[in-house]
Amino acid sequence: MWNLRPAARRSTRGIATVLLLIASPALGNDVFPYDRQLMLDVAPMGKVRRTPSITIDSDGSARLELWCRTASAQVTTNGDQIRIVPAPLPESLPQYMRDGQCAPERMDADVTLLNALAQVTTWRKAGGGVTLEGPVAMRFLADDH
Repeated sequence: MWNLRPAARRSTRGIATVLLLIASPALGNDVFPYDRQLMLDVAPMGKVRRTPSITIDSDGSARLELWCRTASAQVTTNGDQIRIVPAPLPESLPQYMRDGQCAPERMDADVTLLNALAQVTTWRKAGGGVTLEGPVAMRFLADDH
């Protein structure tokens, strides 16, 4: 064992603590943020304030809140690899949405977003969010509500 004086021991512990704090974000960077609602980092479309989000449970089941409709999916991760297999879009709108509340462009955006999510191959944490990457990169931010 090292024979350090008390002041040197405190200094060594302080350096070790700083190194651990610096390394911690890098060490936790490969853990996917399961069980959190992740909001797509986009402006609302039109007058309706709803923006897409995803919530992935630790068992891999996911809820995809799209521009108008809600779909389910199965998600697997392995390191920085991710695969999203969405279920078909339901024909009906969620209960709390009324007919006429979703314009045709929002309904089309549901299909486009669902297809983009199905093509995602990797993910990474960056700047307080998660970026899902495939042919299109999509940035999601953790909902703080």
